[in-house]
Amino acid sequence: MYRILIVEDDEIIARSLKKHLESWDYDVVCVEDFSDIMKEFAGAAPQLVLMDIKLPFYNGYHWCSRIREMSKVPVIFVSSASDNMNIVMAVNMGGDDFIAKPFDLDVLTAKIQALLRRTYDFAGQNTVLEHRGALLNLGDATLTCGETRVDLTKNELKILQVLMENKEKIVSRDTLMTKLWESDSFVDENTLSVNVGRLRKKLDAAGLPDFILTKKGIGYHIG
Repeated sequence: MYRILIVEDDEIIARSLKKHLESWDYDVVCVEDFSDIMKEFAGAAPQLVLMDIKLPFYNGYHWCSRIREMSKVPVIFVSSASDNMNIVMAVNMGGDDFIAKPFDLDVLTAKIQALLRRTYDFAGQNTVLEHRGALLNLGDATLTCGETRVDLTKNELKILQVLMENKEKIVSRDTLMTKLWESDSFVDENTLSVNVGRLRKKLDAAGLPDFILTKKGIGYHIG
């Protein structure tokens, strides 16, 4: 089931879209906090975004450009501001399509279906994980916190992925080593400690102190 994130501050329109798309078996999430749409984007991990242009705090162009910094997820602008300048701006800011309000729900659905087919029939999904405002992009091995973007090694990415996917739990050192090397063969534990140490330094520099915590004798967990 594909998940669609609706970024629309008109509650009537948002509810109408949600109800209609759910009837097509889509998993639909509506943004509630318009001051931090990236946090909601990361939490929903959608396969497609429906984006209005006129929004509280920052407009849809701003949020589309922020999404494009870390994800190739398709974005369809849905707006009554449908003059040529806004359509061109939407495309230039990374939008994949533009639908003018008022619109026909069946036409919108057809466009969504076509865009999802083009995107995911030929490419894997690009997942983003979030914790404490930090966004981990599994597609390009980067961590973004505010305006800071950190490039990660393959091992650092795997460590963060496992910890963030299990952020309510303590992850054992054995589990991490198995994930790192995709093998049950013996690996020197010191190598894991070195990788975690280097990763912590990058996190500290990005303004994320104590992001990875140690549970002595057991493993690590996200703080």
